[in-house]
Amino acid sequence: MDVWLASNSQRRFALLDPLFPNLHHEGLDGVDETPPTGTVEHQVLTICRRKSEALPETNHELVIVADTMLSDPDDHSLSMGKPRDRTHAAIMLHRLSGRLHQVWSATGVRWNGTWHFWCEASVVSIPELSVEQLDGLLTSDSWIGKAGGYDLHGPMGEHARLVEGAESTVLGFAGEAMAFLEALASTR
Repeated sequence: MDVWLASNSQRRFALLDPLFPNLHHEGLDGVDETPPTGTVEHQVLTICRRKSEALPETNHELVIVADTMLSDPDDHSLSMGKPRDRTHAAIMLHRLSGRLHQVWSATGVRWNGTWHFWCEASVVSIPELSVEQLDGLLTSDSWIGKAGGYDLHGPMGEHARLVEGAESTVLGFAGEAMAFLEALASTR
C-alpha cells in the first residue's frame, strides 16, 4: 500500500513506519495553523481539516494528516502552541510542571477517496520539575516543534505520566485513528 503521511513529525513517522513499508513522509507548506476561536477540540480539528484541504492531487492510496495541541492547564478552553524559542519553551514547561493537562490530537485519513476524521484528548500528569530537570529538558532541544514544548517519548518520558486516554493521542494521532490504521495495515 502506498501511504503518504503529510506531516514533518518524526514521532508520527516512527509510529507509522512499522505498519506501512511504503510510507512517504513529507509535510505540507503554507497551511494556516492559526487556531480559530472556539474550544481546543474545535481548533485542532479545524487545523487538521485545513491540512487535508491543502493537499495537492496525489495517487497515494492512503493519505494521513494530523495536528496536536495542548489545553492550557489554567483554562482548558485555550490552547498552548509550540514554543517559539527556548525562553518560550521554559515558560511552557514551567506552567505544566506539577499539573495535569489535556493533549488533543486530530487525525484525518483519506482511504478509498473518502476522508475520515477523529479528534480525541488524553490527560497527562507532569510532576513538579526541579530546576535541574527543567534545564535538562531545555538543553536537550526536545521541545523544538513540539506542542506544549515536550515529547512524551523523549526526555519528558522520564517524568510525565499518561493518566487517561490513548498514548498515541499524546504522540500525534487520535487513538481511534491509530486503531483504524493498525487494522488497515494488518489486512495488507
